[in-house]
Amino acid sequence: MNELDKFLRIRSNNVKPARGRLLLSEPLMGDYFFGRSVVLLAEHSEEGSFGAILNKPVSAGFNDVVKDFPEFDAPVYLGGPVDTENLFYIHTKGDQMEDSMEIVDGLYWGGDLETLKEMMLLKTITPDEIRFFIGYSGWAADQLETELRKNSWIIAKATQKDVMGIEPIIMWETLVNKMGEKYRYWKNFPVDPTAN
Repeated sequence: MNELDKFLRIRSNNVKPARGRLLLSEPLMGDYFFGRSVVLLAEHSEEGSFGAILNKPVSAGFNDVVKDFPEFDAPVYLGGPVDTENLFYIHTKGDQMEDSMEIVDGLYWGGDLETLKEMMLLKTITPDEIRFFIGYSGWAADQLETELRKNSWIIAKATQKDVMGIEPIIMWETLVNKMGEKYRYWKNFPVDPTAN
């Protein structure tokens, strides 16, 4: 059986979508936003799902993209195709930032912007403790389930270390490897199969 046949026969890993889970795109997804992407789900319910792509950095720095904030030397990521005029963030400072929503043990979505600015000024938050996203990824009711039935994604359980500790450039491959032998051949597929 060749690699493509193996890929076409693979089925869901039976982990259900939920807040704090990761979506790993199948290797042949050619979409600009979601090709070889890792998406952290911040919410999943009957009404729909939303989260942020973790591994698509933009070329500009934080203060080039975000105005009216203190100097902060951090990368910015493309969070998804929805609401690309706004800034979203995940961080490890939920005990210090009001209105944060815990999505994984020790990892939080959003929070009070004024508190964040103050933390930047006082240097009580570092770039290793926060990730910024322009836009987010969203699915309407049943849309994500439809994509899962088509095997567009596999779902992985996440830890704070997975999200904040893996270099984005190798995140998709690293997490696919962690999914076990059944998925390891995914990384051998070319990014653009038509280029072969």
